Amino acid sequence: MKMTGSRIIVDSLLKLGVDTVFGYPGGAIMPLYDALYDAPLRHILPVHEQGAAHAADGYARATGRVGVCIATSGPGATNLVTGLATAFMDSSPVVAITGQVATALLGRDAFQEIDITGITMPVTKHNFLVRDIEILAETIQQAFAIARSGRPGPVLIDVPRDILLGVSDYCPEIAVVHYKDQAAASPVAEQVRAAGKVLGAAQQPVLVVGGGVKAGNAEQQVLQLAELSGIPIVSTLMGLGAVPYGYPRFLGLTGMHGHKTANLTVTHADVIVAVGTRFSDRVTGDPKRYAVGKTVIHFDVDMAEFDKNIAADITIAGELGQSLTQLVNCMTVNKQRLRNWWEQVGTWQRQFPPAYDQEHLTPPWIMRHMSETTVNLPVTWVTDVGQNQMWAAQHLHIKGSRDWVTSGGLGTMGFGLPAAIGAQIGCPDRKVVLIAGDGAFKMTGMELHTAVNQRLPLICVLLNNRSLGMVRQWQHLFFDKRYSSTLLPEFDFAGFVRVCGAVALSASTPDEFAAAFKQALGSALPTVIIADIDTDLIVNPMVYPGQPIDQFID
Repeated sequence: MKMTGSRIIVDSLLKLGVDTVFGYPGGAIMPLYDALYDAPLRHILPVHEQGAAHAADGYARATGRVGVCIATSGPGATNLVTGLATAFMDSSPVVAITGQVATALLGRDAFQEIDITGITMPVTKHNFLVRDIEILAETIQQAFAIARSGRPGPVLIDVPRDILLGVSDYCPEIAVVHYKDQAAASPVAEQVRAAGKVLGAAQQPVLVVGGGVKAGNAEQQVLQLAELSGIPIVSTLMGLGAVPYGYPRFLGLTGMHGHKTANLTVTHADVIVAVGTRFSDRVTGDPKRYAVGKTVIHFDVDMAEFDKNIAADITIAGELGQSLTQLVNCMTVNKQRLRNWWEQVGTWQRQFPPAYDQEHLTPPWIMRHMSETTVNLPVTWVTDVGQNQMWAAQHLHIKGSRDWVTSGGLGTMGFGLPAAIGAQIGCPDRKVVLIAGDGAFKMTGMELHTAVNQRLPLICVLLNNRSLGMVRQWQHLFFDKRYSSTLLPEFDFAGFVRVCGAVALSASTPDEFAAAFKQALGSALPTVIIADIDTDLIVNPMVYPGQPIDQFID
């Protein structure tokens, strides 16, 4: 049938199972918006294109499906860049569709022309500039296949205005493009057997779980390995939720702000089994001393991660579920050999239990209270970036892979609120709870207007310490308490929230917070709880930057 490029895009999205898009109209993309006018797609209009990108990312992380965002050419497209970089660093499947000036004007500095494919090349898994309407449908399908295959990531499709307006023969039954990353090859049996032999003989092993476990849907295989081997498990920031809170072999977060037991277990291990983690600096501390005296076994779908930050003795490339299943099938272990190791781990657990101030309103107490209050509810926890993020990672009871949405690699302040909007739209039957700091909330706080317009019952817990907390913490510890540009002026958050049409609640004591959170759980509108906390509170534990992860600042 004959169809315009814009209609081809809409029909392709529908056939790929897309039900929601996040976008902002403009000149070059206007023909697509005309096609969206009567299309059976839910379109979410944010306040800013960055909000569209983060919302699509939050949607993708919470649902496991590809998130879609749309923007016009020039500044509309460049406003997506931070969101695409955030998704890229955390391997989140997002497809961005941008308008572009007509093909005849490319390279002529036309109004709102920008080389968005060149700009986004470093922060997308792949991108396309569609110059021929005949390959438009195939390009869209290929973009989705690339975004969700192997190691997921964002893909951008740049479509000139004349391609959107043009007419072409379109076959709606076109075969779906199948794409497979080269790195997603089958694991080599010899390497898997070698890993099984090393792990079977280990006396003090530890399993480090990263975000790749969730991206690869390998959670069950991780638990099977843990049950068979009896190995202790720690998690990176991005891996949280892959192993449910309360699992007896799970020791919590590792890294710069990791739990002491988790970090000490890694430090004293003789074998590290790393699954789906890139060994970032926030996880390893001093990379030269992280693996000294240890055998490192590294599983990943992306071979580029091998030996990039930490040299591994055994590397196993392939889909994680398949690789771990092969490992389990080839292992013969005796759990009793780990008895002394678990006794040592138990000693650390008793020595360094989590502490909760019952008398004052503190973030650790808030995280525990929310977790205990929602124990029987399906909750998706979303964080912004900074102290709020670390407190949440340390103290929330995260039960599943899709229950945790945070910006780990890029650490994007302002990610939280639009990501929470995307998560709530993608998971309407879940309660979405955002934890944000006052500084980060201001960056994209106008997206609260979007949440109100969509009548989303999400909750935002705003930790108001009147500062850029994590930067101030570093100034306090390492810059002689010279708080340069980190102490914030007073801001009427409650007034702002109400002007946006949301519910504003305030709390400065544990009892006030408990009452506010109970009210928020029953609200049908977006609710923001302004939790006033002490400016001097710091995230603890903390490891000295660049030092081994057992060198805690006390």
